[in-house]
Amino acid sequence: MTIDKNKFFREATLRLCSSLDIQTALARIFEYLGPCLPVTGMSLLIMDPDLNQVRVMAWAGAGLRGVSKEVVSLPEEGRKHREALLKKGGVIRIINLISNGEAKYEVTDSVLKKGEMIRTADRPDEETGIVQFLERLGLRPQISAMMMVLSLEGNRIGEVGLIADGLNRYTDEHARLLRLLHEPFSMAMSNALEHEEVGRLNDILADDNRFLHGQLREISGEEIIGSQFGLKGVMEKVRQVASLDSPVLLLGETGTGKEVIANAIHYSSHRKDGPFIKVNCGAIPETLLDSELFGHEKGAFTGAIGQKRGRFERADKGTIFLDEIGELPLQAQVRLLHVLQNKEIERVGGTSPIPVNVRIISATHRDLEEMISSQRFREDLWFRLNVFPISLPPLRERREDIPELVYYFIKRKSLELKLRERPALPAGVMDQLIAYDWPGNVRELGNMIERALIQRRGGVLSFETLSAPPASRAHEAAPDEGPNRPLPSLEEMNIQHIRQALEKAGGKINGPGGAAQLLGINPNTLRKRMIKLGIPHGKKSWRP
Repeated sequence: MTIDKNKFFREATLRLCSSLDIQTALARIFEYLGPCLPVTGMSLLIMDPDLNQVRVMAWAGAGLRGVSKEVVSLPEEGRKHREALLKKGGVIRIINLISNGEAKYEVTDSVLKKGEMIRTADRPDEETGIVQFLERLGLRPQISAMMMVLSLEGNRIGEVGLIADGLNRYTDEHARLLRLLHEPFSMAMSNALEHEEVGRLNDILADDNRFLHGQLREISGEEIIGSQFGLKGVMEKVRQVASLDSPVLLLGETGTGKEVIANAIHYSSHRKDGPFIKVNCGAIPETLLDSELFGHEKGAFTGAIGQKRGRFERADKGTIFLDEIGELPLQAQVRLLHVLQNKEIERVGGTSPIPVNVRIISATHRDLEEMISSQRFREDLWFRLNVFPISLPPLRERREDIPELVYYFIKRKSLELKLRERPALPAGVMDQLIAYDWPGNVRELGNMIERALIQRRGGVLSFETLSAPPASRAHEAAPDEGPNRPLPSLEEMNIQHIRQALEKAGGKINGPGGAAQLLGINPNTLRKRMIKLGIPHGKKSWRP
């Protein structure tokens, strides 16, 4: 069959460049090449010498749909030979595969130089990677293959491969014909890679948007109830620190609203147009923590088939909220300290530091000073995080905010549950809600109201769990209750113990005979516990 090479080049090029979707373009060139060359399948491959892997960029051929984007690891045998071939653009290999029960393969390399085909020595054992790749795609070895290395402006960008049923199907003339299409294939491959990169960047942006919208959905509707009453002192501190970049440490029991305050700090700062990234340090498995926080490079570990940005990179020019910071393992604390000191991160498997401009807000319900004493938290990290501490009072210490919180949650939860009418509170229930001690704080109040809305009867809310006496008042139960009397809470016992020490010390905390010495703890630790428990300190302010 005589082929007009000019027409062949023109028609093939038109089909290769007809679409940015490389799968579509390859299907069109595959149909055109059928009458010109022996071909039952075609592929565009990306070879990665560093990872010793091959990725199928696109595939055309009967019975082989769906293998596009598949990644296959190659054996170490023949790796150096493959790397050497990939450095030469335009190399064409004619591969005749012979199956004789011993899985031996006959391979002939053909190199086009200045328009001439030059034979190189047979390499029976060097192409086991290609053979394994073809077998991985379900192809039997009774086929012939022809592979051409693609390069553009001196940069290797992949390979194009043709296969045909039967042995010895490809000749030097076929190789010369394929060589005419080196530049069109290279350009199509380059355009496809550029298009893929644009898509990848769009995916990153879309991922960021989904991530941030998810974060915003979590905090949307969160109003700071009590900013004029029980949280007035907290909000004053928020106003003091919001405009700065200083680290903030939020302290308080679980459910007191630390995330809401972190959100308020971010959106009151000059970083409000940047990202607000939340990390629950206790919810990420230790094996994935580094990858989640700092990202990873391609090939850093099994399954890392692409580069990934971590939470710190996502938070660049914004704020990262490290919730439950006390749950960080010690090794992760070391790496976090490095980020705070150097303002840069390094991805897992990476070698180059990446600068990050991030404001850090951390939060915990744990006693970090006690954790430092027991060597479960690094003191140097605590110094870095504890620049501006803000203590959030528990709900039982801001009872004046409970009515407003109750009506807020009834309104919000009714909307979430799509209730047509908002149920009413029966007489006396608000007094019960105010009197209850709320060990789970604002979160428990919100959950209890949602549960009552679900279980409502006749449009009226009821709270059966409030019928039991609050924990802090359990000791006031009648003495004749005997063994059925509830035990005082651990917190009540702490209050009583501290009060007894203060009474014995006459209100004195520091020095010989002071309450701290009597209790065997640091005076500053005692003061913080007294503030947390609502016990006044100072000789003038304390009363037994």
